[in-house]
Amino acid sequence: MAKNYISNSQESVRMFKSDFLESLSKVHFFVPIIIYLPVILVCLYMGIDAHIPVTRFLILMVSGLFIWTFVEYALHRFVFHFVPKAEWALRLHFIFHGVHHDYPSDKKRLVMPPSASIPLALGFFFLFRAILPLHTDVYPFFATFILGYLFYDIGHYAIHHFNFKGGIWKSIKRHHMLHHYQDPTKGYGVSSALWDKVFQSDFEEKAK
Repeated sequence: MAKNYISNSQESVRMFKSDFLESLSKVHFFVPIIIYLPVILVCLYMGIDAHIPVTRFLILMVSGLFIWTFVEYALHRFVFHFVPKAEWALRLHFIFHGVHHDYPSDKKRLVMPPSASIPLALGFFFLFRAILPLHTDVYPFFATFILGYLFYDIGHYAIHHFNFKGGIWKSIKRHHMLHHYQDPTKGYGVSSALWDKVFQSDFEEKAK
């Protein structure tokens, strides 16, 4: 198997000369839970308070989670794995995702820093608020969209640092490890291989 990484050390490689910027690039895996669990609960409360019919509420929740799975795949494949030519853009690519492939076990760079996740979350919230038929629809929809993100972020940490004996988690870990250590042009789904199967970017040998 080709070595598609530099080091499997859990220690962080320094990316910035500035201590402040360096601190913004690192985050403990529990931080997203502290930030986004209250957001999920508030959105659910707002949705209930808006008296959205139960059936519509449930459909919006299922839809939010489903849309997250596609957004996760699309961001990973078309944004994080887009390799630009300009030197400054290559530097940006390394900061956002290249460092993770070079140092896949870095404990402080396995979940998205709030400096990146909060602006993205706000952007998606207002996008969905503008797109959905009713403004109140955004609350149950966004609650499960963020729940999907939280599952992805914490799950990503677990995939790299926990050993799973069997079941769905072992399958998810194997899928992601093949992406890191065999072929980074396949296996873009982290929490699910669904869209890899749809867009034919799954690993053939998994089926053998």
